[in-house]
Amino acid sequence: MRIYCHILFFVLASLCQGALDFNRDVRPILSDKCFACHGPDEEGRKADLRLDIESEAKNDELMAIVAGSPEDSEMVYRIHSGEEDELMPPPEIGKPLTKKEKQILEQWIKEGAKWADHWAYVPPVDHPTPEVKDKQWSTHWIDPFALADIEKRNFRPAKEADPVTLVRRLHFDLTGLPPAPEVVQSFASDPSEKAYSRIIEDLLGSPHFGERLATYWLDLVRYADTVGYHGDQPHNISPYRDWVIQAFNNNIPFDQFTREQLAGDLLPGSTTQQKVASGYNRLLQTTHEGGLQLKEYDAIYAADRVRNVSEVWMGATVGCAQCHDHKYDPYTIKDHYALASFFSDLGDRGFNGNSLPTKRPPEIQIFSPEQQARIDSLTQEITMALPREIVLGINALDHNRTQFTSQLKKAKNNKKAPWKKKLAELETKYLELTDQASIDRYRELVGKKKKVENQGIWTMVSRAVKPRTMRVLPRGNWMDDSGPVVLPSVPKFLGSIQSDKERLSRLDLANWLTDTENGIGLINARVLANRLWYLFFGKGLAPDLTDFGGQGTPPEHPELLDRLALSLIEKKWNLKVFIKDILLSRTYRQATLPPAGYQSYQIARRLPAEFVRDNTLAISGLLVPTIGGPSVKPMQPAGYYRHLNFPPRKYQTDKGKSLWRRGLYVHWQRQFLHPMLKAFDAPSREECSAERPQSNTPLAALVLLNDPTFLEAAKFFAKKIVSSGGSSIKERLTYAFRQALSRPPDAFEQKTLAALFDSQVPSTEEDWTPVARAVLNLAETNLRR
Repeated sequence: MRIYCHILFFVLASLCQGALDFNRDVRPILSDKCFACHGPDEEGRKADLRLDIESEAKNDELMAIVAGSPEDSEMVYRIHSGEEDELMPPPEIGKPLTKKEKQILEQWIKEGAKWADHWAYVPPVDHPTPEVKDKQWSTHWIDPFALADIEKRNFRPAKEADPVTLVRRLHFDLTGLPPAPEVVQSFASDPSEKAYSRIIEDLLGSPHFGERLATYWLDLVRYADTVGYHGDQPHNISPYRDWVIQAFNNNIPFDQFTREQLAGDLLPGSTTQQKVASGYNRLLQTTHEGGLQLKEYDAIYAADRVRNVSEVWMGATVGCAQCHDHKYDPYTIKDHYALASFFSDLGDRGFNGNSLPTKRPPEIQIFSPEQQARIDSLTQEITMALPREIVLGINALDHNRTQFTSQLKKAKNNKKAPWKKKLAELETKYLELTDQASIDRYRELVGKKKKVENQGIWTMVSRAVKPRTMRVLPRGNWMDDSGPVVLPSVPKFLGSIQSDKERLSRLDLANWLTDTENGIGLINARVLANRLWYLFFGKGLAPDLTDFGGQGTPPEHPELLDRLALSLIEKKWNLKVFIKDILLSRTYRQATLPPAGYQSYQIARRLPAEFVRDNTLAISGLLVPTIGGPSVKPMQPAGYYRHLNFPPRKYQTDKGKSLWRRGLYVHWQRQFLHPMLKAFDAPSREECSAERPQSNTPLAALVLLNDPTFLEAAKFFAKKIVSSGGSSIKERLTYAFRQALSRPPDAFEQKTLAALFDSQVPSTEEDWTPVARAVLNLAETNLRR
């Protein structure tokens, strides 16, 4: 046979490797090296060979894969061929198979070429709890799954993190803020199970819990304060961010959380806050350029929405089917445009202009609870001040007076008399209605009400209009109208939405996404569970948080991921209960040890950009912990916006308490993200970001040393050390370390920091500022372990 020269290598290789798993070992190779030419995309398929479907891959006529017979399989011959025109993958593609990959494909065929449906498109299974050797270590249902994998590698699990590390971990994970020294001391002295559980409950009940989860959610949905394209003008959307915070704090079940964002305006009896939630549909990048082509941007916006909704809720890259059938997954180009059709009822076309903020109707005005209470009170007072018919008369006369006054101003001197006369006649008519004093209490109340109303914040919302016709755009070309018209529907291979309605709506889509019986709720629960695991461990059980498709990395622990997904459903999408369950496991409490995943699932990592800022402000005592409100503009380098045009603008730094708000509230300028956030790897939020990179560059250190916010924080921290840290150098250094690191300094640290003093007897804020800067710049200060 043609491949006998490879038999010896194959036999030896198969002896030293166990049975293969198709999804874990084989599918990633086929997807990466073969599916581009032999996958779902019909137009791009070569040789009529499809390797993503078992029946076609094992076609008897083509004999590409002959189960149990690698020597008869065309695939095995082609991957080893010495002829350039026969070798697969073709050399010009630039994706050659490695020796190990060839070995895996041969072994798989030898073992019978066992197939399995793609793991992400199969509902999670309630796998049995694995048997483990160390029965004492497992105290929680999650633990046997983790321990079984550790034992399989002949390791012992890492010990539990010390109490100080645990309490810091919990605070950073659940609030993004450091623990108070007294909380650390209390738990260190009593690290009991009851005390641990109480800390979790306290933190889940903290208003800062919503801020912590919102920070991640805003990355997913690409929330920003500016439009992104062209002039990148600001737009009105901050109440949506505040709604997200309150939704997490109020523990809205994730299925309702989904409905309110995708279709809050379509819910029966839609409330103001549900309309605010529907602002999700308006978060995409838009242009306000005068010469825009409406049809072009209709296509751009539709594709943007498909990319985001599929990545956020489905862990799928349906956006890759914009121009052709997906190269690696079963999504067709028709699926793409049918999904886009759900959003064709959004009336947000063609607004242009250089106003700041830009106008993007529909928008509604939002008031704080205090403002709304004041408006309601004043409305009641106005109603009681005068009878309704008199109020109507005054309003009519006020309208006339505004017009007459305007005409008087425009008239030339010799033409003013008639308008003066008319105004005088109006005053008489006012007094015919009621007395002057009553007219004055009424106007005063109206003025007060208008003053409060002017303090409201505008925000973009969704409002359904007559849906635009949606067509398949061949090759994604917005000028090509030859494609068929499509109505809203979900990807065909994932089922359908059963409805008697003539046209499905965004609400139908939202329900389908979380419906565990007639939709893909079970599948999507796996996506959410994986991302929550990532937040609390540093790595998802499936490493690729955005792509659960063919190009994504399969889960290293599929059984545990399935059980987590089912647990989330059993808890009726209750995120706080689900999160607490994870945090109570011994797996969560492990110390961080390299290599991650062998002895410990926990990974040490730097805090996200916003939390680096928050941590510094909290340690120094400068942090203003107010929840919600308009975005804030802290200090940033002069001239940073010099290239922003349409219109040109200058950055106006806020004053007062706004300077010390949490990073979550910092103005998010897509084209010119605040330099501090950028240095610490925050995304521009042009697209969905499920996982931020972690760079380690001098820029980050320079920000901590020189950014004006961090300089002010160091000065304030120094003042705090001097006023509250005791009288001796040792006492003050210990105080500084306990505030920043939750521990005392060791002898080396004390000696090193003491060398920073210019004075022999450091006693002033100025003396201690260098030390404060050094402590705030320690890697450990901003490390979540």
